[in-house]
Amino acid sequence: MANTEFTADSNEALSLQLMRFKDDIDMLSPREADLVETFHPRFTYPIFGEGEKIYGYEDLEIHLKFASGSLRQFLSVQWGSKVANADDVEGTLYKFIPPDYHKSEADFMAGVQGDSTTFRPFGVKIYSYTPASYNRGTSKREDDQEPPAPFQDDSVVYEVYWVDWKTPGFREYHRRMQIFILLYIEGGSYIQEDEDKWEFAVLYERLKRKDGVYTYHFIGYSSLYGFYCWPDKVRLRLSQFVIVGPYQQKGHGSRLYRAIYEHILESRPDVAELTVEDPSEAFEDLRDKCDLRMLLSSEKFLKEAYGEDGAGKLGPPMDRVWTEKWRRDLKIAGRQFSRLMEMMILRKLHSDDEKRIRAYRLQVKERIFRFNYELLSQMEKTERVEKLEETFESVKEDYKRILALVE
Repeated sequence: MANTEFTADSNEALSLQLMRFKDDIDMLSPREADLVETFHPRFTYPIFGEGEKIYGYEDLEIHLKFASGSLRQFLSVQWGSKVANADDVEGTLYKFIPPDYHKSEADFMAGVQGDSTTFRPFGVKIYSYTPASYNRGTSKREDDQEPPAPFQDDSVVYEVYWVDWKTPGFREYHRRMQIFILLYIEGGSYIQEDEDKWEFAVLYERLKRKDGVYTYHFIGYSSLYGFYCWPDKVRLRLSQFVIVGPYQQKGHGSRLYRAIYEHILESRPDVAELTVEDPSEAFEDLRDKCDLRMLLSSEKFLKEAYGEDGAGKLGPPMDRVWTEKWRRDLKIAGRQFSRLMEMMILRKLHSDDEKRIRAYRLQVKERIFRFNYELLSQMEKTERVEKLEETFESVKEDYKRILALVE
């Protein structure tokens, strides 16, 4: 059994930091100081094993630093004392980061200085937004919320770039940023570089220095994979989605998702729909809220959905031909669009309208049954009815929770 005195928690031992040149640090407000402070990963088990423990060290400190734009890396492993058969920390990390990382902090910081003015994002800019000047860095918001309205000052602009493997230099850049997938996404893993159908949306902060020079700082990214969709289109599956620690809970996740969705909707006639691979509960909430806000902002949709006299296409029961047309036009996957329609119905469903309540209950239960057919079909009828009712009530309460956050 390992000596617990020489066993370190790998999540606590590993510290990360996005390094900026001093001219860029000087541009930060006091409340933005956390952007250059050290932070810790959420997970390290893909690197150090399920137990997330490192054996053989006292006072172990692992520093993995990144140039905030180019993501060039510096690795330092320090300890107070070490036993003879200690785990090889650097050798383990070497398997997950590019081999050109720095061991000299002085050389690394010289690279940070040089990269600060020469690094430029890869790909094509598809989206940008700005925070409200009076609110910049003043508070932390839930990551699904929209940052404040745009303002005229262009000292800080957030930009999203669309890129794929064909872009020169991006493959090497991706090797630097992909480690955040392991550190922040449960069950995350590296993608296969030999598959050419991958596409990426990468989010940066563009900072304008006092001398007018622009610098770029990495915030997060999403990877998407294209599948054939009969007869002549592509189904894009959002596979990975990460915002790095210092930028979390500040609204950037919703903006990145919105950038991806609007790009697909407005600029990609080859894409039939956007799907999401095994979303976490947090990401599913983010997507639900973004999609709902989009629907609630469409006067045409709302007018047709609810009707002027309350007898619109949503019913219930909803007009399936009408909903399928809107689903295709909005390029939203089937199950997700059905859930959105159920939420939109619920927001206008009155507790004293028994006929519509019954129709709504049947509509939701039908979808639940279809989605869970294999499991439910094996149950006895009484048990199946009880399970459907229990699931329906749970789904309805969750819908109410989400609706309360967007209205």
